[in-house]
Amino acid sequence: MTVPEVEVRDVPEDAYLLDVREQDEWVAGHAPEAVHIPMTQIQARVEEVPSGRPVYVVCRVGGRSLQVAAWLNRLGREAINVGGGMQAWEHDKRPMVSETGRPPVVA
Repeated sequence: MTVPEVEVRDVPEDAYLLDVREQDEWVAGHAPEAVHIPMTQIQARVEEVPSGRPVYVVCRVGGRSLQVAAWLNRLGREAINVGGGMQAWEHDKRPMVSETGRPPVVA
């Protein structure tokens, strides 16, 4: 099964953006509207992921998000991998926030 993928610039502003990075990566910098469920927790928390709408999955560079998107698609969800991950997000100067009190970075 091929996983659909979009470039960062093609992620809609009102997208459901699922960030599957670890807690320390999330705290350092993330998209303001993203929902955080680490890859290691996704199986236990899958019911938190909406069905019936596209889910854009992002990680640091795109590997973990590809795996999660493939798994969600096998469950019948509509999951799309965000190519290049948060590194591409930061490079494209998309909005980011941090939980550290310092400027956001992709860790």
